[in-house]
Amino acid sequence: MVASPLFGLWSNHRPRREPLVCSIFINVSANIYYAYVNLPSSENKYHMLMARAFVGFGAGNVAVVRSYVAGATSLKERTSAMANMSACQALGFILGPALQAGLSVIGETGWTLELIRLQLNMYTAPALLAACFGIINILLVILVLREHRVDDHGKQIRAINYIAEERVSVSLDVEGDIDQVAVVTSNALFFIILFIFAVFETIATPLSMDMFAWTRKQAVLYNGIILACIGFESILVFLAVKVISKRFGDRPVLMGGLIVIFCGFFILLPWGNTYPKIQWADIHNNSHPPQQVIAAAMLASNSSVEPTGCPADQAWCLYTPAIHLAQYLTSDFLIGVGYPACNVMSYTLYSKILGPKPQGVYMGWLTASGSGARTLGPVFVSQVYTLLGPRWAFSLICGIVTVATLLLAGMYRRLVAFSVRHGIIQE
Repeated sequence: MVASPLFGLWSNHRPRREPLVCSIFINVSANIYYAYVNLPSSENKYHMLMARAFVGFGAGNVAVVRSYVAGATSLKERTSAMANMSACQALGFILGPALQAGLSVIGETGWTLELIRLQLNMYTAPALLAACFGIINILLVILVLREHRVDDHGKQIRAINYIAEERVSVSLDVEGDIDQVAVVTSNALFFIILFIFAVFETIATPLSMDMFAWTRKQAVLYNGIILACIGFESILVFLAVKVISKRFGDRPVLMGGLIVIFCGFFILLPWGNTYPKIQWADIHNNSHPPQQVIAAAMLASNSSVEPTGCPADQAWCLYTPAIHLAQYLTSDFLIGVGYPACNVMSYTLYSKILGPKPQGVYMGWLTASGSGARTLGPVFVSQVYTLLGPRWAFSLICGIVTVATLLLAGMYRRLVAFSVRHGIIQE
């Protein structure tokens, strides 16, 4: 949240290789720091927190990458390029946990390299692998990446941070101002989209444990499989978006994605007369639950090591109908379609609104708004879900999605590309 605008500002005035190399170097150093977090004799948790904070700071280069792609593509190429980038990011989210799972065979003990005082085990190996990938990225940025900017027509232009002199380029001076209302609207929509997905990710484990009486281990395993499937699904959506947006445009795809997300959360609302299994040991509630819930709770067995079901200290468990597995899986599928479409369309449209001028700072603010959403989303849902239950939590999310849809509809005519707004290109 802090780093993105800073790296974006840097990229506006200097070659983008500089903030990219710097941010990746910070990420590499932070991962190595994490691998040695066991060495201090005390306060290890604070060292771990600092290491993860620096990893997050290094990840602020997303704004630089998006501004580079926005500046290196014409309007016709933009959506396709952004979708490709999002597909690669989704693939990384899938392969990352898979590689971590593969490295778990090393075990908790692992090996100790006395020469460099490094303990290599299932916890430190992923961080060291990430550091190796970071070094490869630094080499690729230095050796392969070249500054490249084109205008919305695709003509070569020279930016402020463009150093090379081997080609003649068109001036970057473009008349016309950026529509700040459209910028704020785009940031608000991006915030809501990432807020919703953060809620979805956070709620998966507690919801499945409460509604399906899964153990914590089962919930982590099954939801991990579901999220991996959603990751593959999102790659297909990104590829489909490239084709659909060319036919219908960016704004209709964004609107359609929001409607699909609304349907996904609406399906999750509890209905019917079936109630979740109650953790019998925790029944000490003064409310008046349905008789069948009391009976089911009294018949619950005490033989399992880990109590399963919906804890009775969450009062809503005693009177809220259960969410069925079919509802849950259908919702996962719909959100897996709607979220990636909204995600890529929101920042693709944002980049078009900004036009051919340097976008580093603006992209930094967009990334910062997304980071804020991913911070606030889990806090919101953990409080509302625990206190009021899924009916209130998902009703509020449906309301938020409705607000986003109405906001998009109200600002529909203003969310157009810079060149279209100023009459340079016909939509």
